[in-house]
Amino acid sequence: MRLDSDDFELFAVPRRFEQDRAVLDARWRALQAEVHPDRFAVEGTAAQRVAMQWAVRVNEAYQRLKDPLRRAAYLCELGGAPIDAENNTAMPASFLMQQMAWREALDDADTADEVQALADEVTARKKSAFDELRCTLDERQDVQAAAQQVRALMFVERFGEDIDSRLEALGQ
Repeated sequence: MRLDSDDFELFAVPRRFEQDRAVLDARWRALQAEVHPDRFAVEGTAAQRVAMQWAVRVNEAYQRLKDPLRRAAYLCELGGAPIDAENNTAMPASFLMQQMAWREALDDADTADEVQALADEVTARKKSAFDELRCTLDERQDVQAAAQQVRALMFVERFGEDIDSRLEALGQ
């Protein structure tokens, strides 16, 4: 185990999108028990400092691996196709049209039922997009195409947050 290992090596799981959350959770608990700074209290401050670095590294890796979107972005980065969402915002016209239609539908929705119907539609699209992403990464191993899919999913996730905010505002 090395600090510079990638997250998949660190957690001893295959480098792929599809992961078993229970395995990740169990491995995280085991790694945390192994590197927790309290275990090194009698070994002095240097050992505790190293243990703290390990604990931070394990937690960061766990956060990336347990979140499907972050895991996909990380796989793209490892494969040489960084997401670079701040600078690379080019999206297909059909996707942008869908986003505009959803935004308009959210703006026009007057009731919680209308907003919930939109939320259900977006959730279904997100599930489908994650299925496509799994295929792109795990079967086709096309990180360039996956990077584009990740950027699109980032838009969809942000829109989902806007829907949640609107539902909260409507008292749901």
